[in-house]
Amino acid sequence: MRNVCMSFNMLPNLIPYYFKKEYRMHYTGTIYRPPYEACSALIQATAGCTHHKCKFCTLYEDIPFKFRMSPLSEVEEDMKELSAYYPNAKRVFFTGANPFVLDFDKLKNLAELAKKYFPNAASVGCFARITDIAPKSAEQLKKLRQLGYNGITIGAEAGDDSALSFMHKGFGTKEILAECKKLDEIGMDYNFFYLTGLFGAGRSRQGAENTAAIFNQTHPKIIVSSMLTVFQSSELYQEIQSGNWAEETEIEKLHELKTLIEHLTIPTYFATMGASNCIFIDGNLPTDKNNMITQLENAIKAADEKELRNYRENLRHL
Repeated sequence: MRNVCMSFNMLPNLIPYYFKKEYRMHYTGTIYRPPYEACSALIQATAGCTHHKCKFCTLYEDIPFKFRMSPLSEVEEDMKELSAYYPNAKRVFFTGANPFVLDFDKLKNLAELAKKYFPNAASVGCFARITDIAPKSAEQLKKLRQLGYNGITIGAEAGDDSALSFMHKGFGTKEILAECKKLDEIGMDYNFFYLTGLFGAGRSRQGAENTAAIFNQTHPKIIVSSMLTVFQSSELYQEIQSGNWAEETEIEKLHELKTLIEHLTIPTYFATMGASNCIFIDGNLPTDKNNMITQLENAIKAADEKELRNYRENLRHL
């Protein structure tokens, strides 16, 4: 997993695509994807987020609506356009905050279009909320797996009920365990996003231990960790101003990462990815655990809180 996507063989084909005068892909706002989806064919299936209530989130502020499903005609136009320049894509990733919220028939139609225009694609992925899985039966999930859905990325963020509730995630640890069990039983791989710093000042260790206890009962192939950055337009910023919540220091966030890795016992690839992280570490657990912990211990010893905080405050967006 260290070379998540290091091949850029598609670039010669994509360069003329981006400069093509009749370029007309139907992307809305900023397009987000997991770092490991860099080589996937990115097709917009939805825009915005159905939940749109997480206190820390500012990702979809540039979209003039809460949520919109892309018309199937637009999706097909985009696939036709992109497949002309990237015909040998090995994977399709549907963009949007949580396309997996779509019902079975819509997801089926999307997968069938992906197969039509990207016949070499072995799988289809997208972002998902835990609550997106719940309405789908085991039989529907099994069929979606057969249609190619695999390696979906779930924004779990944490495995601590207090933090999940305060941040208005809309689900708790009970739901994480129940829905991931459904995916395990039908053989659909999934990945987790973890958000370091979500527990708040003084709760990082307990929160990380609680999260490890929950995650250890699941089977994510990848856990990607980002670090919480509080922007002034977020509801969480207002909670801080009102004295209802206090942010962890940057060094406390490093201790939190160390605690989480120490307590994870499942085999998974763990990495800090994205500009919000003040350190990059990655490795396969449990094999690389000791090396990763040593890296974090060294980083903590050398850390300058003022310098790290300055970096955090100068992040314009994620």
